[in-house]
Amino acid sequence: MHALPRWARVGLLSLMLMLQALVQMQAQAQTQTQETGFQLKPVPPLRARVNDEVGMLAPDQRARLENVLADYEQRTGSQIAVLLVASTEPEAIEQYSIRVTDAWKLGRKGIDDGVLLLVARDNPKALRRLRIEAGRGVQGVLTDAQSKRILQDTIAPHFQQNDYYGGLVAGVGAISALLDKEKFPAPAPQAQAPAQAADGDGAGIGFGVIMILLGIVFIASMFRRRRRPVAYQPDPRQGQPGWGAGATGFILGNILANAQADQARRRGGFDGGFGGGLSGGGDSSGGFSGGGGSFDGGGASGDW
Repeated sequence: MHALPRWARVGLLSLMLMLQALVQMQAQAQTQTQETGFQLKPVPPLRARVNDEVGMLAPDQRARLENVLADYEQRTGSQIAVLLVASTEPEAIEQYSIRVTDAWKLGRKGIDDGVLLLVARDNPKALRRLRIEAGRGVQGVLTDAQSKRILQDTIAPHFQQNDYYGGLVAGVGAISALLDKEKFPAPAPQAQAPAQAADGDGAGIGFGVIMILLGIVFIASMFRRRRRPVAYQPDPRQGQPGWGAGATGFILGNILANAQADQARRRGGFDGGFGGGLSGGGDSSGGFSGGGGSFDGGGASGDW
């Protein structure tokens, strides 16, 4: 130590004083946090697509919304998640939301097609209570202005009536409708695809058998009309069809409509919006995790 030149001893002493000052500052900050209670809320683990930390939804409502979001992800690959918390204090909802998305990494890596819908039920108005956090890849269609409109015009009116489930369903439906305008890459094939294809083949075979039977019945009815008169005959002057053609058309129309409705139900109801998938009561939340998507603060905040 005595062999060190004077400038080295001065530098070493200055470094020791700086380290001591840093330790003191850290200790003061910890003491202030304990005294004032200004401790950041922890980010909850990502358990499912619908994460209700405060019981704003009934269990069956949560399960139905979970199924809808799971079906949407399976169909499109995009991830939409919902988080319901009591408060984000002392942070504003924007800071808390970006911490959540940094931890959860919603959306596919490189595509960044994740969306977080965050509700902080007990936040003061200054910190906001609603937030849509849009991933980098969806901001072209889910713009800040569109996000704000969804919060104010779609979700808030339901929340003002304490209809939290209706507000979330409407909000998620509006978000998905905008995401559908973007041509994202198709999702990877799922393991359930062969089973679904088998179901589709079975439905197609059954429909074909019904059509053949209807054809036989229709032809038989034509021969019966030739052997005996029927109660109603067409009027050539008005061009009205007889009962046989009208009834057959009506039956075929109903069968086609029912077949299409059955196929829509098999697909989960997402082709026509969110309504169809909300009838199921099961829970498909097992094994859900983010896909590595990134966020940069795009989105909007609101209140009700």
